[in-house]
Amino acid sequence: MAAMLANTFAGLAMRRTAAPPTRSAAPAKMSRAHVAGSSSSSSATVRMAVSHRAQRLVVRAADDAASPDAAAPAESADFGDDDEEDAAPVRSRGRGGGARGGGRGRGGRGRGKDDGDGLEETVVQVQRVTKVTKGGNNMSFRATVVVGDGKGKVGVGCSKAREVQVAVTKAAADARKCLVDVPLAKGQSFPHRVTVKGSGGAVVMLRPAGPGTGVIAGGSCRTVLELAGYKNCFAKQLGSPNPLNNARAVVKGLAMMRTYKQVAKDRDITVEELFSA
Repeated sequence: MAAMLANTFAGLAMRRTAAPPTRSAAPAKMSRAHVAGSSSSSSATVRMAVSHRAQRLVVRAADDAASPDAAAPAESADFGDDDEEDAAPVRSRGRGGGARGGGRGRGGRGRGKDDGDGLEETVVQVQRVTKVTKGGNNMSFRATVVVGDGKGKVGVGCSKAREVQVAVTKAAADARKCLVDVPLAKGQSFPHRVTVKGSGGAVVMLRPAGPGTGVIAGGSCRTVLELAGYKNCFAKQLGSPNPLNNARAVVKGLAMMRTYKQVAKDRDITVEELFSA
């Protein structure tokens, strides 16, 4: 038993005193040397290529300098700074200008075309509206158009459609069905003053004016008065700013006006008797 214990302790002592195995550094040194050699060779190759490229450029430059074409004067570069090119027309970017044409804002509120019947069309408003149904929302456009001949006939129309052009066409046709004859007094003004109340809280005041005054009005009222043929008058919107309601109120007020001849005819008297009474 003692001999076995002695042999065991001896083996343990020999294991502790034995030197640990050392790693070989040769492969690492070889790999580093290999990398250094490869990098130096690649850099040398690059330097040689650059030097050869530089030599070719120098030789080419010398050949170009020796050629007879080198003495010819170089053409001046054109950078587009000439006055003729700078004088190109510039499109106006003001109201209704630009690449989309000369319309006055949404819907093109300028004077419209003449279909041969002597009536001019003007789009007052184009508005997108929505009808809420059980199946969803139906989008459409509502157009308000004023039609007149400038000689005492004017009408206002309104219509809806899925497209703007279709809505404008239908509104113009509706306005032609609602033409009203309005009186034109001396100086192309109103025969008398009137204040009319339209639908939707629209209230419009119309007053005559002397020659040279012009049409003093705004919004849809001005459009209706100009297409009706008035040149000197006052108009003011006192209620709702809705263009459709105000335009219809102006037409209603113009239809209410009567000249002296119409009043004398209704009374079965002459105009002189009307003023002398």
